[in-house]
Amino acid sequence: MHINQCIILAGGLGTRLRSAVADLPKCMAPVADKPFLYWVITYLQQQKVTSFVLSLGYMHEVIEAYIKKDFPDVDIIFSVENEPLGTGGAIHLAMQLCKEENVFVVNGDTLFETNNENLLAQHLAKESKCTLALKPMSNFDRYGVVKTDSNKNIISFEEKRYQQTGLINGGVYLINRHSFLQEKFPQKFSFEKDYLEKYVSEIIMIGVQDEGYFIDIGIPEDFAKANKEIKLKYDV
Repeated sequence: MHINQCIILAGGLGTRLRSAVADLPKCMAPVADKPFLYWVITYLQQQKVTSFVLSLGYMHEVIEAYIKKDFPDVDIIFSVENEPLGTGGAIHLAMQLCKEENVFVVNGDTLFETNNENLLAQHLAKESKCTLALKPMSNFDRYGVVKTDSNKNIISFEEKRYQQTGLINGGVYLINRHSFLQEKFPQKFSFEKDYLEKYVSEIIMIGVQDEGYFIDIGIPEDFAKANKEIKLKYDV
């Protein structure tokens, strides 16, 4: 059993990358001689995802043109924000174009090589409304920490601060579409603040630890790291 459909959040401006990359959406930053989005889509295809909804905003024409050129035969549709809706509003808009009961949501500027079949098995077994892939980290201050109990239920989300070790939100979500769409949200909202943190004690929300490769290209140092690591990883 696997999930066929995935929303990729690809509307980011990439302002923190301007020193390393020209004026491009973050997901189009060149990594190992291809837009980073290429690596995200290719990995998801390997995980048997066959249908994609790209959530776009900033410079969406650039991304649409690239997809039509390099992925002409893949089932990809575009959900375009006319104005910034926040991460939650972007997901909510894109989710209305989905058909699957459960849908993956990932960030277009992050590659987290999760075991999606395991995520789905845990999601279904616990009747979770939203399942997060959690990445173990050490010596970090860029990410908040997610706390879970012994049954994988998420208890709380902690703010960013230096941590010796902890589980971070890896930006890979498995969401029950019907449950999410039936909630009453404003048009613009933060997925992290107004959904995850607000609903954590109200719905079944679990976190599944995954040791897969993780890179987030949001800052120049990690963008440079991604270029080195992905070239080695995929021998390009």
